Amino acid sequence: MNESDYTYSSIPNDVALKIASSLAVTDLSCLSCCSRVWRDLWGSDCLWEPLFKQRWPLLYEDVLKDPTSSLSFKLKKISVEGWRGFYIKQHKEMKDQADSVIKFVENCLQSESIQVNDYLKAIECLKLMGFGFKDVQMLLLKPKLNVLLNLVGLHYCLNILKVPASDVVEALKSSNIKNRQICIKWWKLGRWFYGFRMRDEFHFRCLSLEDLASSKDDEDVLGCFNAEPFMRFYKFRYPLLVPEAMPGPNQSSQSPV
Repeated sequence: MNESDYTYSSIPNDVALKIASSLAVTDLSCLSCCSRVWRDLWGSDCLWEPLFKQRWPLLYEDVLKDPTSSLSFKLKKISVEGWRGFYIKQHKEMKDQADSVIKFVENCLQSESIQVNDYLKAIECLKLMGFGFKDVQMLLLKPKLNVLLNLVGLHYCLNILKVPASDVVEALKSSNIKNRQICIKWWKLGRWFYGFRMRDEFHFRCLSLEDLASSKDDEDVLGCFNAEPFMRFYKFRYPLLVPEAMPGPNQSSQSPV
């Protein structure tokens, strides 16, 4: 067979679908734009339903368990496009929600730093919005964003989603942000010594996002971002001396797009 005679029709559908099932979403979407025939094939539910389930497992369960839910209604409403249309619609909604978190954090920045109250609120927003690991990878672990937003995404994956550190490190590497530096300062309550409490200790650390994710540091730096003890003991005494993070030395908060 000549090379010119080798077309899509030479590949059986089951083989083509098997190949397509190993592709990333972006590659699959690009192939769908090549021709009408490929759009029909690469838009098959057998490809996009597993992708939706992998990215949003909880939402997928809601669709199947409760036919009367708002998510099920959305699926029926776009049944013409099937799971591909549902995936695209859900991705757009997640992007809009991520944009709102990004805008919130950027508005809270004070001289390139962020207070722990606002930092934890951003993480709580991601939790309420139902963000998954893939959402964070695609929308927050980006080099063009402020490094503090990278930190919010990293912390959310490790502490809320309980994603293995090795997977988070790989995500940082693939996004080319593993070497971005972050500086964190916080106070520790003074230890008790023979009935007396020692002076509070001030800590200041600069390290990379990769070191934070892989726990190469000698203490749990992310653990200092626990608002409760600071709200309880420092609310009136030290209203500004709460943990805050800022870009590391000689590091711009944003990288070129």
